[in-house]
Amino acid sequence: MYKFLKVLPLAILVLFVSACSSVKLDDANGVATVNAGSSLSYDPISDPKSSVYGKRSIYFEFDSYTLDPKYASTISAHASYLKAFQKQKASVIIQGNTDDRGTAEYNLALGQKRSEAVKKALIAQGVSESQVEAVSFGKEKPANPAQTEAAYKENRRADFVYR
Repeated sequence: MYKFLKVLPLAILVLFVSACSSVKLDDANGVATVNAGSSLSYDPISDPKSSVYGKRSIYFEFDSYTLDPKYASTISAHASYLKAFQKQKASVIIQGNTDDRGTAEYNLALGQKRSEAVKKALIAQGVSESQVEAVSFGKEKPANPAQTEAAYKENRRADFVYR
């Protein structure tokens, strides 16, 4: 009798599990649907044909944090994206970078000024300040580690990194 009482809870558990698997849900079409709480809306960040995809860097002249007017359309495209997806909590980190000439302190400050310049341009176009964070990596994350003028140009940039 004592062994029977030990096995009884296990038997009841097996019955519940098997009963749950045989329950037929009310399904008119015979097709199950799952809603995981996400919407399947268009996301231009992932679309290679969009004006935002692939244009994730703004480049600067030597020792400068002035935005070149040729990047106005890139900044505008990112601003439009951030405003359109504000309710979905789209946000971006602007990462300021420099070439490796200059001291670490100077380059961190210059990288911060570059990222802040891009942030200000986005906010001027109506992006919420809470969607944009500006940080600096200085010379710590070079896109091209070579010691040539072409490499230096690639490293003087601010990158859009979406979260």
